[in-house]
Amino acid sequence: MTRSDVEIDVLSRNDAEAAANRALFECNGIDAVNIISSPGSGKTTLLESSVSTLAQIRDVCVVEGDQQTDNDAQRVKAAGARTVQVNTGDGCHLEAGQVRRAYDLLQPQEGALFIIENVGNLVCPTMFDLGETARVVLCSVTEGEDKPLKYPRAFMTSQLCLVTKTDLLPYLDFDYDALVRNIRAVNPTIRIIDVAYRQRNDEWLAWLCSLR
Repeated sequence: MTRSDVEIDVLSRNDAEAAANRALFECNGIDAVNIISSPGSGKTTLLESSVSTLAQIRDVCVVEGDQQTDNDAQRVKAAGARTVQVNTGDGCHLEAGQVRRAYDLLQPQEGALFIIENVGNLVCPTMFDLGETARVVLCSVTEGEDKPLKYPRAFMTSQLCLVTKTDLLPYLDFDYDALVRNIRAVNPTIRIIDVAYRQRNDEWLAWLCSLR
């Protein structure tokens, strides 16, 4: 068996598990959101600032993906969400089977919001369907404007892009307009929302609520 055969087998198995996840989510009226980004773009901080508000509206469950530690899970749990940490070891992404096992542990209520914070990486997570309702990509202003061109699949496969840490723009040599042009170049229909560090963002919260 060649390396390509192995890769195809892994992806095929994952796709089957993702399809089962999607059917499970739909059957129970659950919105599953897969959040991807480079490390340090602000995924966990975003959830910390969002969970307390969301939890007043519906059941919120969070799957935290990291290679090691449960640091992020503890942060999100403290913010008010039921959380399961999935450590992938040497793995650079979450797979559909891992998400299903986390679902079984969390037992989300019917109509819940099920958020998946993927491992920090803009490459591998884009190849693995988790059965999600929607995919969100984060891009911070502390990264390069050409990030969408370097990692186009992350932006092509997402329905929403959150541009994070925008409150730092006055202190950075960063061309925001160029970033938007590059995002639109790879995905003309993607929605873009600006997010400031540790600040509640009503547009982002409204987008999550609109998935129902």
